[in-house]
Amino acid sequence: MRRPREDSSLPPPDRPAGRPQLLAIGPLAQLRAGRLPRRLVQLFVGLSLYGVSMAMLVRGTLGLDPWDVFHDGVMTHVPWSFGTIVVVTSFVVLLLWIPLRQMPGLGTVANSVWIGVATDATLAVLEAPAGLLPRAALLVGGVVLNGLAGALYIGSQLGPGPRDGLMTGLHRRTGWSLRLIRTALEVTVLAVGWALGGAVGVGTVLYALAIGPLVQHFLPLCTVRLTDPGPGRPMRRPTG
Repeated sequence: MRRPREDSSLPPPDRPAGRPQLLAIGPLAQLRAGRLPRRLVQLFVGLSLYGVSMAMLVRGTLGLDPWDVFHDGVMTHVPWSFGTIVVVTSFVVLLLWIPLRQMPGLGTVANSVWIGVATDATLAVLEAPAGLLPRAALLVGGVVLNGLAGALYIGSQLGPGPRDGLMTGLHRRTGWSLRLIRTALEVTVLAVGWALGGAVGVGTVLYALAIGPLVQHFLPLCTVRLTDPGPGRPMRRPTG
């Protein structure tokens, strides 16, 4: 007896009905997956807010996230702005995608440039407060905003950022867990940045503990449902 044809429109039993899914699809498929104007707006809002959040952490002077510790450390040795170093580092990381055969999307390229521009623009108008309480407020607000901003640009489904793509590319090529690869990358850049003179502090610890749960919380609210995703597979959601 022939088995009845399964209805592909029904979600798998372990997948909540109606929840948009992050899909692993190629750069061209990302552009053809529908709702592009909405997704482009969300992408650039997310990237802009990400740059603002980074500037808030810098002006809070209570410690930076691991990659920004590295950026800050490099800045003590070269006559470049913080945002310029973010952009240059992004393109250096993209070069590491080549042996991993990782393809950048539109969001990847935008991420590489726009976050650094937004960070420098915010630093130009945001002064560092004098008291501890305002600095702590900048720190906490910056971490929360960073989580929301990350969920916005990831949820636009237009390609990962250079650093996230490096992580997923290494995961695909080596088979190691995403958590292990992310931890190894961030410990490495943190150690190098600290050795170069980057700002490590309580903010570094707070960011490490909070950013995963924050992105996990905001991502279901920010993921755009694709109307014509084509072939692809669900991506693992960030776990911190």
